[in-house]
Amino acid sequence: MTFLLGSGAGFSGDRTDAAIPVVAELIRRGEPSALIFETLGERTLAAAHRAMRENPDTGYEPLLEELLAPVLKDCLEHGIAILGNFGAANPGKACEVVTELANRVGRPEAHIARVHGDDIRSRLDELDLAPWEAETRDLPAPEQLISANVYLGAEPLVQALELGAEVVVTGRVADPALFLAPLMRHFGWAWDDWDRLAAGMMAGHLGECGAQVSGGYFSDPGCKDVPGMATLGYPVIEVESDGRLVVTKPPGTGGCVTERTVKEQLLYEVHDPANYLTPDVVVDLSAVTVREIGPDRVEVLGIAGKPAPDRLKTTVCYEGGWQGEAEISYAGPNALARTQLAARVLRERLTFRAPSSLRKRLDIVGLASVFDDDDGAMQRAAVANGDGDFRLRLAVEHTERVWVERATQELLALYCAGPAGGGGVRRGFQRRVCTASYLVKRTDVEAFATLVGQRSHDHVTS
Repeated sequence: MTFLLGSGAGFSGDRTDAAIPVVAELIRRGEPSALIFETLGERTLAAAHRAMRENPDTGYEPLLEELLAPVLKDCLEHGIAILGNFGAANPGKACEVVTELANRVGRPEAHIARVHGDDIRSRLDELDLAPWEAETRDLPAPEQLISANVYLGAEPLVQALELGAEVVVTGRVADPALFLAPLMRHFGWAWDDWDRLAAGMMAGHLGECGAQVSGGYFSDPGCKDVPGMATLGYPVIEVESDGRLVVTKPPGTGGCVTERTVKEQLLYEVHDPANYLTPDVVVDLSAVTVREIGPDRVEVLGIAGKPAPDRLKTTVCYEGGWQGEAEISYAGPNALARTQLAARVLRERLTFRAPSSLRKRLDIVGLASVFDDDDGAMQRAAVANGDGDFRLRLAVEHTERVWVERATQELLALYCAGPAGGGGVRRGFQRRVCTASYLVKRTDVEAFATLVGQRSHDHVTS
């Protein structure tokens, strides 16, 4: 029997109504299914740990209630399992929020599970860590450390489902593992059935970024037109027991599922298509075929797998001093020349108003704000003949807050001490969180699941 995987979110900050038509489609079809919320990235995990340090009642996905409230009751009533990494840095608190939501919709008996084991802060000194890349720095000093989280695989999530969980809350897991887990539970695939594990992982890879596979992010007007962008349908992925995949979306929603959208997402963030590393399997896409079999229906075949790697990726977050930003706008006749003058003035001021250790970058939004280097080579080469609307952006970082504040104040001073017509200054500064990645031995990671309100001593190694 076909198993359906629905995507409810592809990142933290995604549309909070996206899951509603997905759940309606899962209910309409009446087949075994699960709804997946993928809301965690390295940036969002670092922000969550920083938030939890300031307030221990935070650190989970800020939009958790808005994401779950519209669909939780329907999922619980129709046996649609919910899995999400919306626990972020604080899965325990996220479980409390889900429990309260379940009470609110009249399901106080709902089974909610938490996955443990990704947080290895207290064990860093005893573990054999290998660098992720050659330039990976040494471990930060203990006083700098904010967090250390392992990318767990699907096994503890499967354990959660076997415990009867209707909602599974995780912290850091590999994004596609959220999708693989209900497939493992439903089909009973063996943990060394590499081809089927690979297919399950790629079902997750296709769905983990939400609407990216159904037209969002793909869209490029005049080149790759996508209808109904305001009502994009998030993906529903059909998986068969032999690993056959079909990507589709709820009928009546915007967007499109085509050979091109699926191919783009299939290769998204895959550095080596023949050896895509995940915690549960190494995926080989070298013989994959992708073909449209109907409107908004694309079949994916030929995914192969190899034995899982011996080590798991670990992300370490640590204090990185302070960072600040400030912006000012110039518009109208000769605006580009005035913006370039403001940049030159600011660069010169910072040579004697701030230490040389201050790292700084100046961008002109509307001219060069993405591909320029930190020294502004593209800005200097531009011909100053532009009327229009430009915004000068300063970004700085330093170990001491005082110099970050000083630098952003220098941009503020351009109101009167800079070129004519500047306005709309925005400035701010905050603590900077840095990240570095390492590899930890799989055998050193102990991951397991517990039901909320119950204790479990049945651990599994991820």
